[in-house]
Amino acid sequence: MDNGQEHTNGIKAPSCDLDPASATVIAEICQRFDNDKHRMLDILRAVQDRYRWIAPATMNKIAEATDLTRIEVEGVASFYSFLSLTPKGRVTIRLCDDIVDRYSDLKGVTAAFEEVLGIKVGETSADGAFSLEVTPCIGMCDQAPAAMINDIVLTGLTPETARSAAEALQSGTAPETLVSDRFNHLSPHERALRQVDNNIRHAGECLLGPVPEDAGLVKALSMTPVQIVNQVEASGLRGCGGAGFTTGRKWRFAASETAEKHFIICNADEGEPGTFKDRVLLTERPHLLIEGMTIAARAVGAKEGILYLRGEYVYLRELIEQVLEDRRSRGLLGSDIMGKKGFTFDIRLQLGAGAYICGEEGALISSCEGLSGEPKTRPPFPVNRGYLGYPTVVNNVETFCHAARILDKGAAWFHDMGTDGSHGTKLFSVSGDCLNPGIYELPYGHTMWELLEIVGGEDATAVQVGGPSGAMIARDSFHRKLTFDDLATGGAIIVFNGERNILEIVEYYMSFFVHESCGYCTPCRVGNVFLQKAIQKFQKGLANPEDIDYLKDLSGTIIETSRCGLGMTSPNPILSTLQNFPLVYSAVVKPSQDGIRATFDIQSAIESARKIAKRRSYIFDRDFSQ
Repeated sequence: MDNGQEHTNGIKAPSCDLDPASATVIAEICQRFDNDKHRMLDILRAVQDRYRWIAPATMNKIAEATDLTRIEVEGVASFYSFLSLTPKGRVTIRLCDDIVDRYSDLKGVTAAFEEVLGIKVGETSADGAFSLEVTPCIGMCDQAPAAMINDIVLTGLTPETARSAAEALQSGTAPETLVSDRFNHLSPHERALRQVDNNIRHAGECLLGPVPEDAGLVKALSMTPVQIVNQVEASGLRGCGGAGFTTGRKWRFAASETAEKHFIICNADEGEPGTFKDRVLLTERPHLLIEGMTIAARAVGAKEGILYLRGEYVYLRELIEQVLEDRRSRGLLGSDIMGKKGFTFDIRLQLGAGAYICGEEGALISSCEGLSGEPKTRPPFPVNRGYLGYPTVVNNVETFCHAARILDKGAAWFHDMGTDGSHGTKLFSVSGDCLNPGIYELPYGHTMWELLEIVGGEDATAVQVGGPSGAMIARDSFHRKLTFDDLATGGAIIVFNGERNILEIVEYYMSFFVHESCGYCTPCRVGNVFLQKAIQKFQKGLANPEDIDYLKDLSGTIIETSRCGLGMTSPNPILSTLQNFPLVYSAVVKPSQDGIRATFDIQSAIESARKIAKRRSYIFDRDFSQ
């Protein structure tokens, strides 16, 4: 292919010109997905997996097959972090760079890989065998440090185990052999469990205790769609991803839309650092999830569904595909489900490719449509006009699982658990400085103190509730309750003891938002860079009292003018710590001698934003017209 350069996996890597054999392979990949531009992410992932990069000539061929321009293809290929426009090694090692991993000796783990492989983070070995990278949270915070090695996950790493893994890989050991020398003989479920410990610390009544198979679906088929919606709405079930919108109302809105098609999408892209509850449900309750999606389809009249699985959970792909195929073979998906004439519904698995923003439902829908994961302007809302312009219900894994249990046990059963306005149980993903990190299924209404006692985190001085987009609270707020109307969370509970530096945590979270911004709107793209640099100023002891007002004012501007939820919540690490840990800031500020706040170079400040977002600013770029 092209110049005949051979890549490390023995497959020639395309660059300038495609040889006939490679052109045939690319054409076959496109044909596998019906040359459908809406399956662009699937096409690009398949090419990436085969050739380890998306070459220019490849993009030309894909554009030709899908009736798009080269620029449109490259726009998608350049958006997702797991796709690359330059060659990657045969083995790509992605070290999780979450704050919990950093506090669990990620530095030592990184040094071990670098020393053995002879490369630094961000480099590919000269022979093309290895690439070493860092990546944001991969959903393994309860067993950090963790890493992805191609599609294999390693957890609970130490410098010693990292060294052993690197030496084995360097000697030619396949990544899956690091998990088990019988890996190919294990079932998909066994493979998943060998890689990741689900750490279920407390199984509650709804989801992680005994669950009869498809009992909810059986009852749903004896009900009318309106009765199903009424049951879900009467239960008080609210979306479990954090926003908390009433699930029954969402289904009712979608069902009331007159349209040729309706769609059901499961958001399994839990990219919020510190959140890993859906990972457990996908492993232990995949049938319950599909059952819930099928019930939703019955309720709103959908015939097609999409399960959007975050790229970091690729290790669960085979398990989910096996579950889908099993249900098709037993008449639980497909035509005339369970003998119900005319009830047709099936689901396809859509794998993401490393983009936090795709957890936002509009960006997720864009990604499913084969586009960059940029949020959509609202209104219209997805229930009115979502995937491909049709009414679409988007709920997360936990919500669909709850819906299936509600149809089985009844609305009153679910409604009676929890508290007013927060009914049922909640899966809490607990990590950080506690004795027993893992998953806890508890009724809504527990105080933070109670939860900390359960998990062994009584010496906490700070808790991040809801991940970076949530709030960091201090000990004087530990009496507050974990409910939608008090301490709302999609599930993440990150515990920090008194040894941790609050400003260091805030700076990390701001760097995360800078990296994960889609770059569409200036307030988010540029404003978060300014916030991060301002926090760095506090860390260096260079801030003055006026900088606190600057943080508040800029945060307000970003929240009010950003297009989607990322920008509307990205200042939260700063705002919540300013409110709950004011002494942390006041202790490091120094009054300016002349009362004038120090200036900074705006061009330098936004340079990192330019590189990350691959966009330039009409307002701040002097040479934009050149």
